[in-house]
Amino acid sequence: MVSSVFQLQCSCNNYPWGKKGKVSLAATLCAKTPDTGFEINESKNYAEMWMGDYPVMPAKDLKSGEELHKIVDDNKEQLLGKACIEKFGGVIPFLPKILSIAKALPLQIHPNKELSAELHKKNPEKFTDPNHKPEIAIALGPFEVFAGFKDNEDIQALFNALPPLERFLPKKDVNFDNEVLKQICYKILTASEQEVRTTQLELGKIPKEKYGKQAYILDLLPRLQEQYSREDPGNLVALLTMNFLNLSAGDAIYVPADAPHAYLSGNIVECMARSNNVLNTGFCLRADADSVELFTSAMTFSPHDAEEVKLGTSKTEKSIYGKSSLYAPPMSEFNVLKTSLQDGEKETIQAIAGPSVLFAISGSGKLLADGKTHDIKEGYIFFVGQGVEVSYEASSGLEVYQAYAE
Repeated sequence: MVSSVFQLQCSCNNYPWGKKGKVSLAATLCAKTPDTGFEINESKNYAEMWMGDYPVMPAKDLKSGEELHKIVDDNKEQLLGKACIEKFGGVIPFLPKILSIAKALPLQIHPNKELSAELHKKNPEKFTDPNHKPEIAIALGPFEVFAGFKDNEDIQALFNALPPLERFLPKKDVNFDNEVLKQICYKILTASEQEVRTTQLELGKIPKEKYGKQAYILDLLPRLQEQYSREDPGNLVALLTMNFLNLSAGDAIYVPADAPHAYLSGNIVECMARSNNVLNTGFCLRADADSVELFTSAMTFSPHDAEEVKLGTSKTEKSIYGKSSLYAPPMSEFNVLKTSLQDGEKETIQAIAGPSVLFAISGSGKLLADGKTHDIKEGYIFFVGQGVEVSYEASSGLEVYQAYAE
């Protein structure tokens, strides 16, 4: 019988939007796990550390080196529990990550289950599973993000006030609704490079007061142009139609399947349903973009306001000493607990009827679980099987996140 609690070793990918070298929190946390051979190269970008059982970049048992998905597959009932297997199949139904973002990720949506299954059947090499990928992002510090659409009134105010945008309207004097918004996004995303460049140059010359409460657009426009180009249609879609949020440590957002989003900067905990499917149409080379027709036909118009994007926290009955808070998105695959302890404080999380992955962002202390005591400190990651109570004793301020399903 395998142990129900064991330390993991994980790895980072090197997407160009990631932060470089030791500036990347994903890389520095990954390097904290001992005896892995992972060394940070200061010339490389480190974007994401993956901490799940997905076959792409799978976590491994630190002692044996065995991949997590193989351990889970060989010990499903012990580690996942019958209820979780019946509900989600014989896999960990979520995928936690640490992201370190230096510049905008591609403007993207994650297709819903029906579309994912269809795309996976047609092109399994690109769409590697049939699942959806709703996700949450929890800020570990300042975090900038485009997510969901603005209120239609705010979008219409821009198009009424800014003459260069008239070229993207389906007709003059149109009343904005979701169908009109879809047509506008399609026209922007399919516009020629010359049209996109001209529009951005013209927008940059319009006085700030014309933008009203959305004058931040003029501050962000040159920044996005520098990161990608004046020909990138993502600049226009994101700035003109999408909510821009500037979040602080502990703030979180929920991004449902089919909702457009693009993370702009910061360090975050990200957790999602177990999938790697994505459709990109902006903040990327046009040759790398997916079908605009597919993107715009699939995208959802919820959330449709900045406040709708935000995900709050609540108290949790799983906490014995009240040192933990709960992020509970409106989906079934996972929740996330955040435990924050000062020097000498303790917390106990009651047994969960499903698997967990827990990871320390800062501090140090002891982890007591399944009759054993483990050191836990910044960057350490553990898998915890179903039915296991977990306790922490902080020797120095300890912050731990625990993603779980039940």
